[in-house]
Amino acid sequence: MIICEQRQKILDEDGHILIVGGPGSGKTTIALQKATKIIVGGLQPGQSVLFLSFSRAAVARVAEASNLLVDKAVQSQLSLQTFHSFCWSLLKSHGYLLGSPKGKLKILLPQDEKALSGGLKAPKKGEPATPQWLAWQEERERLFAEEGRICFDWFAPKASELLGRCLLLRELVAGTHPVIIVDEAQDTGNSAWSCIEKLADLCQIICLADLDQQIFDHLEGVGPERIDHIKAALAPVFVDLGSDNNRSPGTEIAVFGNDILAKTPRRVPYLGVGRQMYDPRQDPVQWMRVALGRFYKGAKADGLVVDSMAILATTGSGVAKISAALNGGANPIPHKVLFDEAAVLLSSRLAAFLLEPKRPERRAADIATCLELLASIRRSDGSTTAIKEAATYLKWSNSIAEGKPAKTKLAKNAEAIIDGAADLVFTGDPGRDWIMVKTLLYRSGVNEFKHIAGALDYLIAFNRGKRISASLSEMWMSTGAYTTARQGLDNALVQDQLLAGGDDTKGIHVMTIHKSKGKQFDAVIVVRESVRQGAQEYRSSLVWRGDEVPYDRSRKILRVGITRARRYVLMLEPIFPRCPIMSDYRL
Repeated sequence: MIICEQRQKILDEDGHILIVGGPGSGKTTIALQKATKIIVGGLQPGQSVLFLSFSRAAVARVAEASNLLVDKAVQSQLSLQTFHSFCWSLLKSHGYLLGSPKGKLKILLPQDEKALSGGLKAPKKGEPATPQWLAWQEERERLFAEEGRICFDWFAPKASELLGRCLLLRELVAGTHPVIIVDEAQDTGNSAWSCIEKLADLCQIICLADLDQQIFDHLEGVGPERIDHIKAALAPVFVDLGSDNNRSPGTEIAVFGNDILAKTPRRVPYLGVGRQMYDPRQDPVQWMRVALGRFYKGAKADGLVVDSMAILATTGSGVAKISAALNGGANPIPHKVLFDEAAVLLSSRLAAFLLEPKRPERRAADIATCLELLASIRRSDGSTTAIKEAATYLKWSNSIAEGKPAKTKLAKNAEAIIDGAADLVFTGDPGRDWIMVKTLLYRSGVNEFKHIAGALDYLIAFNRGKRISASLSEMWMSTGAYTTARQGLDNALVQDQLLAGGDDTKGIHVMTIHKSKGKQFDAVIVVRESVRQGAQEYRSSLVWRGDEVPYDRSRKILRVGITRARRYVLMLEPIFPRCPIMSDYRL
């Protein structure tokens, strides 16, 4: 009865609202019901309720829920966007007010930023900025002001600055979106929250939050004080939906996750949660595939339908190890990998370049471009050696562009690749033609090009192939060639970052726990590893480095991974070392 009263309070409230609750407690459902009531109540033509979230996966999940909960007649007035897409829409139209070239603002993709900066990383939270990082910030400002290029993590700061300077723009946004729903409000950084706060006097703000899922508090501006800040800034009506579980009903998955967080181990098994042990001394190809086979066999025997599965690791190297294990053996297991590799995306640009027409009169220029693209890939590594090698590649590239013959071994190898690309006869089927280019790179026998060919497998596994293929197909239909394949590739990658949607979740997906946030799967396998930290000493990968007893941060991250599951969670754990978080739970 109390919960029903709280939900009715949300539906009736006209002022700002802060809704908190655990995974599956119904925050999204009641927010969509609230949006429906507002829309039916009489939004003007051209107005919509804006639903903002940080991840494309979360937006896709909300879109899926809206198809079930929101009448088709009102869906056109429900705008689902990521913070990135919302900020980009403001900057693209009005960024010139901040000094960027009018009508020329374009996105500096993360892989290009990494190549330009030499792999520089932002200082960790609480650490002072290095002189190199400060110099790069100045270069970012120059790129924005002079060349109209802006990186993703400047979207929110620049959008906040724009809204702060321009009252008419604030009124325009509020007039278009009189109600803004902020999903995962606990993870808003200073700049993202500043955008919302600047609009709060002009429209209704509804925040959805779960402080126990705040796993990005290692990022600057994100911290447990955000909820207090929201309360102070908005004075909202506060509604706590508690820990009711609607995501995985009929199971005790949420109970297990909450017990992990509360440090209250239960001495009886949890319904919908299991454990398998493996010997970490064995080849991962063996234990990973055996565990997967046992899982599916058990699921079939129990009548459990698993259309989507996430295999979660704690680190990127763990993701790579799992993917390699699934690809190993006589019969590779199809799966998709979620990754953060700038080198992979830069490698895809070189492949796209090889798809472009190769004309005899441009042979020297093409060889030079090939070396230039190799330099970008190498520079993104960020190591001193890589940056020096990249500079050398660029020196050779400039020399060849000036008409001098290729003399070094790598330059001659690049020449051979260009000649090989010129001889390829493409079909107009982007998938088949992409494989032709990948095969050309593999068969070169040159390590630099073989590594690029291997990287292309990750790109396709990431499921970006659909957007890339559509872009290249349209190009072929228009011109009979992949005339501007690199531009088509970049457009597809920009869409991947900005579109209010996510990739298909069916099948097996391999990712880190952090990457899983906002997603839902029928089943989740959490892989714990033995991490060497000394000559004879190991630690559990579920305990994050620097986290101390009672491991609150590690528990919070693990709970996020566990609660991605709708029907079943499998803890895949090594027989050693003991995990101080998991050892007391009976599964």
